[in-house]
Amino acid sequence: MRTKYNTYNSFSGKTRASLSLLGIIPFLLVVYLFVIERINLTETAVLFSAFALLSILFGFMIIRRSADQLGNLAKLTAAMESNGKWEPLHINADQEMTDIADNFNSMLRQLESSNREIKEQGIQLMRYARDLALSTERARKEEEIRNRLSRYVGKNLVDMLVNSQEGVLISNERKVVTLLFADIRGFSTMAERMQAEDVVAMLNQFFGTMVDIVFSHNGVLDKFVGDQIMAVFGLISDDGSAPQDAVRAAIKMQEAVQDLMRIRTKCGLETFKIGIGINTGSAIVGNVGSENRMDYTVIGDSVNTAARLEKIARGGEIIIGAKTYSQIREIFKAVKRGQVSVKNKSEKVLCYQIVTQTMNADGIAKPLQN
Repeated sequence: MRTKYNTYNSFSGKTRASLSLLGIIPFLLVVYLFVIERINLTETAVLFSAFALLSILFGFMIIRRSADQLGNLAKLTAAMESNGKWEPLHINADQEMTDIADNFNSMLRQLESSNREIKEQGIQLMRYARDLALSTERARKEEEIRNRLSRYVGKNLVDMLVNSQEGVLISNERKVVTLLFADIRGFSTMAERMQAEDVVAMLNQFFGTMVDIVFSHNGVLDKFVGDQIMAVFGLISDDGSAPQDAVRAAIKMQEAVQDLMRIRTKCGLETFKIGIGINTGSAIVGNVGSENRMDYTVIGDSVNTAARLEKIARGGEIIIGAKTYSQIREIFKAVKRGQVSVKNKSEKVLCYQIVTQTMNADGIAKPLQN
């Protein structure tokens, strides 16, 4: 079958054409000399002609062999391209074509090595992409957990919990903190008149408003006990502002309850007031519970005192302990309420009542108006 390597544009075709011309021209010269010029045919001329013919034929065979080797080399590479199977070339040919085949094999080995590296890098990139997807998913879930926890304990404490080391959320310690207890007055009697769904809706509305206020004043939600809320101030920061933060939060809570009751009155719903007790003192702060369920809470006499102060506070009142008063008296207006008995304490506790009617928007006391 005729191939493109037999055309004039190929090395083989040009070689054949050149050899044909080299063979024809001497014979034409012989014919011219013996036929036209009528030169006598001698043995020398015959021998010379035969030698010239043999030389041309021998040279043609040598060059034709090289041309065939070159064409064979081209066919081998073309077959590899069509089959898609790249294998080293093994040929027995002239030095130049052997060098071409060796260079081709070297380039092929380099391509195979590059191809392996590309595949390995592709696999590594797939692993990176998978790890990145997993990390993104973990980050998304962690953010969801942070957001959920923030609804309970506030963002600052969530960051402390997430960043804690050695499997302990936060180390146990004795610390001076300020406790706040708030409770709905007459809740049990009111709940008996309401449907269960309405009671839950009311509590969710109340707690949602109160918790936002606690968090906005650097407080930490400790727990809900029925209609009671317990918050701790001074866990996040140690700058001594916990008593002030707690009183400001309490004032905002009373104001928020008044606004909430105006809305509920317009809607024909049950209304209520809350009493708030605040106390400052030393307490044990830490993790209490079991391996499967643990609470981060505060324990101590100061906690019991704060709870007792909340019990004696009437609706709309804020009752604070003596230590809290000593740290806020230059900022907030308070009047002495007297001494109260506290369970498990032999001595009575001196307490004060915050005057809320004269507070400005920043929670700072203004002179009383007579």
